[in-house]
Amino acid sequence: ALGAARRALGAAARVDPSLERLREMLEVASVQLEELAREASHYEDSLDVDPERLAEVDRRRDLLFKLAKKYGGTVDAAIEAGADAQRELDLLDSASLDLGQLTQREAEVAGELRAAGTALSALRAKAAKKLQKAVDAVLPDLGMADGRFTVRLAPRDEVGRTGAEDVEFLVALNLGHDARPLSRVASGGELARMMLALTTILARLDHVPTLVFDEVDAGIGGAVGLRVGDTMRRVAEHHQVFAITHLPQIASRAHRHVVVAKGAKGGVTTADIHVAEGAARVAEVARMLGGDPTSTLGQQHARELLAQAVLPAKR
Repeated sequence: ALGAARRALGAAARVDPSLERLREMLEVASVQLEELAREASHYEDSLDVDPERLAEVDRRRDLLFKLAKKYGGTVDAAIEAGADAQRELDLLDSASLDLGQLTQREAEVAGELRAAGTALSALRAKAAKKLQKAVDAVLPDLGMADGRFTVRLAPRDEVGRTGAEDVEFLVALNLGHDARPLSRVASGGELARMMLALTTILARLDHVPTLVFDEVDAGIGGAVGLRVGDTMRRVAEHHQVFAITHLPQIASRAHRHVVVAKGAKGGVTTADIHVAEGAARVAEVARMLGGDPTSTLGQQHARELLAQAVLPAKR
C-alpha cells in the first residue's frame, strides 16, 4: 500500500512540482513504518509464549475474582479473611498442647486445694476442742448447768471452697440426752442463751456490730438471770447489744433502759418508747420486780440491782 502510494504521488509530483514536499513526507513515513515493523517483529520473536502459564494465570484471576466476591468484595478483604481463618486453624492445632497444660495445672491446683483443706481441717479440729471447752464453761452461768456443747466436723466427699468438712453445732441441754443439732433441740430462749454463750467466747473475733437477744430470759429467773445479764454486759464491751426482756435482773444490767409501753391516743392504740433514767428507771425496775414501784422496799431492791451492774463483771 505504501509502495502504490509512493508511485502515485511520484507521478503526480512530476506533473505538479508542488506535491514534491508531500512525496518527501511519505518517504520519511515509509522508512519509519518499516523500522516499526522490524522492531515489532523482533519483540514478537523475543516473547516466550507458554500456553500452560497463560491458563494458570487465567485460573488464578478467576479464583481471585470468586474469593473477592465471597469475602468482602475486594482482594484485600479476602486476604484478611484468609488470615483470620489461619489464626483459627493455628489455635485448633495448638489446642491439644494447651489442654495438656491446663490438665497439668488443674492437677497441681487440686493438690494445693487438698493440702489447704487438710491444713484447715487440722485447725478446725483444734479450734473445735477449745470452743467446746469454753462454751461448756459458760453454760452454767446461763441456767444450763447440765448443758454440753459439741462441734461436729462431717467430712465431705470433695474439698470445697469452705473446706473438707461441714461444721455443725450440737448440744445436749439435759443430763443423759444425746447431743443433737442446736436448731432441733433448743427452745427460743435456750437458743438465744446458746448464741449468747458463743458470742461471749467469740466476741473479739466476731465483726457483727449489733446483736439482738429476744426473750433470752425465757425459763430462767433469779440468780441465773443476773448471770445472763452480766454475760450480755460483757458482750456489750465489743458489740451493741439489744435485749428484749421482762426480767428485772437482766434489765438492771443494761447501760440504757428503754421502756416500750402500749397506750391510746385519739382512739388509736400506740406503742410509746422512752429511755428510763434516774428515779424513773428505779421505779421501772421495781415494777418489773412485781411490787409497788412507789414502795420503799421495792425501790431499795431495784437500786441494789442497778448498783451491782456497775461493778466489774466476772470473766
